[in-house]
Amino acid sequence: MDLNHINLPPAALASLYGETLVSDKDVNSIAPAADIKETPPTPNQTEDQKPAVRSLGNNQQQILVLVNVGDAVFLSDESLGFLTGVLSACKLSMADIALVNLHHYPDIPYQTLLTEFKSRIVLLFDKDPASFGLPMKFPHYQLQAFAGNTFLYAPSLQELEKDKVEKSKLWVCLKRLFNL
Repeated sequence: MDLNHINLPPAALASLYGETLVSDKDVNSIAPAADIKETPPTPNQTEDQKPAVRSLGNNQQQILVLVNVGDAVFLSDESLGFLTGVLSACKLSMADIALVNLHHYPDIPYQTLLTEFKSRIVLLFDKDPASFGLPMKFPHYQLQAFAGNTFLYAPSLQELEKDKVEKSKLWVCLKRLFNL
């Protein structure tokens, strides 16, 4: 007999509980659901309660990582593993970033994201700067300063994971960005 399967006699069980577990007295009766009037929250209440954009990570270093993946909430397990490896090589973790999948927010202006996440560094994976709404174009692996932020545009994490040359180009750029 193990600890999870001990059979106690009723008298021993009753002595363990000096007070009753269930009251036979009528406790405040619960109102039927039909009588409860719930007012819908105003738009200001919902904005204060939760952010408009779902993100993964705690954003402690104000680094916004933007991906464009159609078949996952944020990233596939493989891509998330690759991203965490890249972050750890940069002496960062998921707690330092905010990961947002732009596939779920196709029309969101870049200003909204920068304001909401108070970003100072923005990494764009598989999202062209112009299609993100930035008023400029710049090539992959070029650090671009704009509006008090530093932007980096790179191919998708899936492509980077498979291509050693592209991965090394990203690493060179990340070393400059994070002073490694």
